[in-house]
Formats: sequence, C-alpha cells, structure tokens
Amino acid sequence: GAPLGIALRADGLSAAMLIMVNLVALAISIYATGYFKSSQQKLHFWPLWFLLWTALNGLFLAADLFNLYVMLELLGIAAAALGALTGTRDAISANLRYLLVGLLGSMTYLLGVALLYTAYGTMDLSLLAAAIIEPDPIDGAALVLMTAGLALKAALFPMHFWLPPAHANAPAPVSAALSALVVKGAIYLILRLWLELFTPLATFSASLALGLLGAGAIIWGSWRALRAARLKLLAAYSTVAQIGYLFLFFPLLAATPDGPGRDNLIAALVLMTLTHGFAKAGFFLAAGLVQQQAGHDRIDDLGGTAQNLPATTFAIALAGSSLIGLPPSGSFIGKWVLMQRAIETGQWLWIPIIVIGTLLAGAYVFRILSHAFGLEPTPMRFVTDARIEVPALLLALISVAVLGLAAGPLWTLLGFTHGGGA
Repeated sequence: GAPLGIALRADGLSAAMLIMVNLVALAISIYATGYFKSSQQKLHFWPLWFLLWTALNGLFLAADLFNLYVMLELLGIAAAALGALTGTRDAISANLRYLLVGLLGSMTYLLGVALLYTAYGTMDLSLLAAAIIEPDPIDGAALVLMTAGLALKAALFPMHFWLPPAHANAPAPVSAALSALVVKGAIYLILRLWLELFTPLATFSASLALGLLGAGAIIWGSWRALRAARLKLLAAYSTVAQIGYLFLFFPLLAATPDGPGRDNLIAALVLMTLTHGFAKAGFFLAAGLVQQQAGHDRIDDLGGTAQNLPATTFAIALAGSSLIGLPPSGSFIGKWVLMQRAIETGQWLWIPIIVIGTLLAGAYVFRILSHAFGLEPTPMRFVTDARIEVPALLLALISVAVLGLAAGPLWTLLGFTHGGGA
C-alpha cells in the first residue's frame, strides 16, 4: 500500500458490512419518504442522511488509519445533527452530549494514530500490520488509546451513558440508523485493530477486559430495557446489551488458535453484527410508526396496537425474536457458536451471562407484545402506509430468516470453509 494517500480496499468483512449498511440504509430512505411530514425537516434530513451514508461506506472501505479517522468524524457529526432534527429540548441536549462524546472518542483514537505514525512513519493498515511484530510500549499505548476512543463511540458499557437519550429522542429513521449502523462503524474498527493490526498485543488478559465489559453491558442493558417505560428507550437499552455480545467474542478469540474454530468465531461475530443491524433497524422503524400513530410510545399504554397496526406489530415481534436469538435467526447461530467455544476453551463464565441476557431479552420483548395485544385499546384508527410498513417488516424478516439461512454464503464471503456449526 501507499505510505500516504487515500487507499481503498475491501475484503470479506468490509463486503459483509457494506451489504448490510446499504440494504438497511435503502430501507430507511424509503421509510423516511413517508415519515417526515414537514418540508422543513425534509430539507434538513436528506443532505445529512446522505452524508452519514457516505461516511459509512467510506469507513468500511478505507485502508489507512487517517482516512478511517476522517470517516469516523464525519459519521459522528452527521449522526449528532440528524438526532437533533426534532428540535425538542431533550433531543438537542442529548445530541449535544452525543457530539461531545463522539469528539472525545475520535480525539482519543487520533492520539493513538499519531503515536503509530511517529513510530512507523505510515498509516496504511497492511504496512502497519507487517511492522508490528512484537509487543512494544508505544504499540500498547496506541492500542489502549484507540480502543478506548472507539469503545466510547460504540457505547460499550460503562461508557454507554450517552446512547439511550440520543437514540430515544431522535426521529425514527435516525434512531434506526444510529442503532443499526453508526455504532457498527466503531465496532468494525475495533475488530480491524484487534484481529489484524495489533495481533501480537491482543493477549488473553487484554481481551478478557473487553469481554467483562461486554458481560456488564449484556446484564445492565437488558435489565434497563426491561424496566424502560418507553418503546424507543427500551430499544436503545437493548442496543447497549446487544453490543455486549459482540465483545464476548474477544476473550474466546484470544484463547482460540488459528483454524476452523477461530474462523467460526469470527464468522459468528460478523453474523451477529449483521443480524443486529437488520433487527434493530426494523424494530426502531416499527416503533416510530407506533409512536406516530398513537402519539406516544409508552409501553404500558400500547393496548390495541395489534388490532390497529397488524403489520407493524408483526415486525416488532419478528425483530424481537431475532434480538432474543430464536432460531433460525443469525443471533441464534452466533450465541450457539459463542457457547460452544466457551465450553471448549473452558471459559464457563460467559454461559450464564448469555443465558441471563437471552431470558431478559425474552422478557422485554414479551412485555411489549403482551401490552400490544392487550384489549384496552387507546383511541386509534386503523392505519396502513406501505412506504412506512414494508421497510420495517422486510428488515425484521431479513434478520430472522434470511441471515440464519445465509450463514453458509457468509462463511464463504469471509474466506472460510464452512464448518457447519462445528
């Protein structure tokens, strides 16, 4: 690769993320054409939305650390501006906090990049990966700084405090994008750093720290989601929990040598990331429709939603089953591989965490549905708008059915031979 200059590259991981991002973004775009009523909001939404979409594509294709930083920064600014579109005081304060946290995260990441650049004179990922052979204090400092900055942007527990208010107060298409796509950008970068760049430094104890934070996220996020009063707040806390599962893979990866076992872990990690992208986008889009029609999204007052919005309720149920990890969804395969490797590597600690997280997810999804099918109907009319209902339903369907069945092609895309669950 070139020592300086803008280089692009794509491999299986980028390709998988790009397919997910562009399908979800397309669905969100179709939904947004029917969602925004006032021309003022439309004027502000579309330019920012395309900026966000561009930044995501750039992030998954950039081949050097500086361009990754530029795309990350662009992504954060566009996301915070989009989140404040409703213009309410809550939305603006939540997204100002989001913007500042995002800037803090990118700055910390940039410090790490600066350290690497001074040490090696290049920012190209492949050149750096070849240069970092044995653990060096500078590399260690860079890894810590970059991971901390990105974990802040990925809302990893206990640095998730900015996420729920920002996601819950944004307009529905924006909430869907923030939760399904924006957070994934930072997670993708953490993956790149740990699995490609800093392989000599990604020791078991370092990975264990990430895994423990992930475990904290699963328990805390699921518990808060169960207690949430509002539908979108529930979805936001559920995002905190779902991000936690992705970090459980790190200690298992550190304990697994190269080979089919490791390939399966990486593929399962990607599969869970993609599934969560589709499911959470579908969930937020459906929740936004409920909020628009009922005029609120208080879970306890959702009676009659199932009668008035059958397709939307179905989308919430489908996306919910994917978040719980029922078969044949991608999260089921992901959790299966996680637990299998946890037993094989003797890391028993993760099993109860996954089980508790799954039970809590089942509880909060059931809580929504039991209220939605409740008989005390809130005064609502029977509504249907294909532009709004179809994207939510399709995304939820993809997350449950297609991704679980597409596990084989995904393994091939990532360049692994398909182990068939082995």
